[in-house]
Amino acid sequence: MPASGHLDPRLLRAFVTVAEELHFTRAAARLYVAQQALSRDVRRLERELGTAVFVRSTRQVALTADGERLLPYARRVLDAQDALLAAFGQARPLLVDLNYRDQVTARRVLHRARELAPDQELMARYESGLTGAAGELLAGRLDASFGRFAGLDPALRSGLEHQLVRYEPMAVVLPADHRLAAREAVPLAALAGETVYAGAGNPRTTEWTDLARRLFDGRGIDIAPPVPLAVGDEEFQRIMAKARNPILAVVDFPAMPGTIRRPLVDPVPLSPVSLVWRKGLVHPGFDALRRAARELSAAEGWLQVPTDGWFPAIDAALSRPIN
Repeated sequence: MPASGHLDPRLLRAFVTVAEELHFTRAAARLYVAQQALSRDVRRLERELGTAVFVRSTRQVALTADGERLLPYARRVLDAQDALLAAFGQARPLLVDLNYRDQVTARRVLHRARELAPDQELMARYESGLTGAAGELLAGRLDASFGRFAGLDPALRSGLEHQLVRYEPMAVVLPADHRLAAREAVPLAALAGETVYAGAGNPRTTEWTDLARRLFDGRGIDIAPPVPLAVGDEEFQRIMAKARNPILAVVDFPAMPGTIRRPLVDPVPLSPVSLVWRKGLVHPGFDALRRAARELSAAEGWLQVPTDGWFPAIDAALSRPIN
């Protein structure tokens, strides 16, 4: 125990960041400090505690038994500090994952939240899918994300909270010369015999692939096998143009060259989109984010389900209204 009877929270933040990254260079980049300064803070913490918290070698960094024991205590202290600062208007930026740059629902909620809380800094991030974002949320590297909460592994869900924002109508993106491209809307039955891309093999979007499997089950529609994981819109469009499979999407999915986007009907499949955050999050910017989601859901009728709407039973069981 340090002679002063207290620990500098900066030292605990240095420790937690290294523990999450298990890499001093990456941890220093996250904290915007020099690696040497970060190493000094960790050594000082070890001196004050009288124990080593990391085992270091030229190839790897690992937690010691005492480091493992310290980690949950350190996280609780830092969460309490963040809550205190937020209560007195000294909050850090709120990091909000929008999945991808043209995700209309998430972007509109974030834009409205910035209007509601102009004195707060709400910063966008892009993690591709909710499954990819969930680990970042639990580690404290993100504060909030959007997506299909029921599609997460139960172990991930147990550390997170969510509020339903929208039942987003789904669509199919077709090559412009596809046999179904001339239709104004595509009945699900018309996709029988097709192989549709739904993100199979992408570890960051497994909640979307799970939704597709539930939707296609018993309808004679196959999910396309994995393709090379594309990073960025240009690469994704190139890979999709090469594969020429229809793509399962939502009605607000951005336009792609050489394709036609058509809503799906009979029934109208819906993608449940929730605002998702880690349990215990306290931040004035987050309060504005929740309020923005509630306002838009009500104003736009985002939670209204068509008479022939479809979404999985598990989503209905786990959904709850914005409050």
